[in-house]
Amino acid sequence: MIAVPAPKQARHSTKISLRPYTPDDFEALYEIDQACYVPGIAYSRPELRAYLRFPNADCLIATIRGKPAGFCLTAYRETRGHVITIDVLEAYRRHKIGSRLLEAIESRLAQAGVNEVILETATENHSAIAFWEKHGYRTRGIWKGYYPGGRDAYAMIKSIA
Repeated sequence: MIAVPAPKQARHSTKISLRPYTPDDFEALYEIDQACYVPGIAYSRPELRAYLRFPNADCLIATIRGKPAGFCLTAYRETRGHVITIDVLEAYRRHKIGSRLLEAIESRLAQAGVNEVILETATENHSAIAFWEKHGYRTRGIWKGYYPGGRDAYAMIKSIA
């Protein structure tokens, strides 16, 4: 079950902690992903489990009062990383949780020798595109029909140190 968000006035002062994923977190991550994306875009349990088991997969969880509020899942091969997903519950968006997750996961990727990170985002998801651009990602092309229903995705890329 997804935690009920704190009242607005309390959220601004709420301490956000980041920690690595453990298998006990799986159901919470699955529920967050289901809440963040529409059916067909949200991952099924088998898909999410498979991504978490990728070679060199890394997942950080943002918690508030010990309850997961968001997560970022990546994987890498050699010097190229891939953001598989970044999910933040709607009640906690625009409170820097996504930014903190992304900065921490990029740092972990860089420590692993990654110098380039790629991702895909829906071409009509303007808030996601703005988020990625704010963090230095640039569009390198369009994947036609990437998402179910024939929806297109931008392929985005960022160089990291």
